[in-house]
Amino acid sequence: MIRSTKNILLALDTSTRTAGLALYDGSEVLVEFTWSSLDHHTVELAPAIAGAFEKARVKHSDLAALAVARGPGSFTGLRIGFALAKGLALARHIPLVTIPTLDFLASAQPPRELPMVALLRAGRGRLACSWYMFLENAWRSTGALEVLTVPELIPRIKTNTLVCGELTAEERQLLNRDCPNALLSTPAQSLRRTAFLAELAWRYWHEGQIDDPASAAPLYLHYNEPIPE
Repeated sequence: MIRSTKNILLALDTSTRTAGLALYDGSEVLVEFTWSSLDHHTVELAPAIAGAFEKARVKHSDLAALAVARGPGSFTGLRIGFALAKGLALARHIPLVTIPTLDFLASAQPPRELPMVALLRAGRGRLACSWYMFLENAWRSTGALEVLTVPELIPRIKTNTLVCGELTAEERQLLNRDCPNALLSTPAQSLRRTAFLAELAWRYWHEGQIDDPASAAPLYLHYNEPIPE
């Protein structure tokens, strides 16, 4: 049976080889998918969206807004996510909201009176790092995006600091061994949840903070190329 729900927001995250999507109506996460896409976003994303609408039992005509993770991330993944989101927004004349990927990863973490660094794979053993503090009831960015290896990150963590995001088992072992100030989130807490992207985007949409689909652009980090200083 098809739901009568209206005003559905579709959120997409194709920032890295971990992909996700969610359908949200302002009071309920109707569907959320997260999967390891490797580099198969092109063939997997559209069928995943169709499957989400089917699982949620909502109509495509109920789609009222779109959200997409802005990155940083890989060229291929972000290009596909942005192309699909922008195409739908322009074709259906509905709002588009873009949100930095590390912002909604941070928003999923419990409140703490400690600094936090959120991490995203940047290729060649490097991590895109963004620093946060919990201020005014939300995790808020406190500095510019940096690209660091774990050995480069360790001396930056001078006081007790929460660490969340994409880490390999070896990187976790290195931080546990050599960085006593690093308080690691669990792998489950470190998984990017597209439902949190949807929640943030819903609020921004209703506050009028939307993006122009014609000019919205992602922040790329190329996996196989040096990252500019």
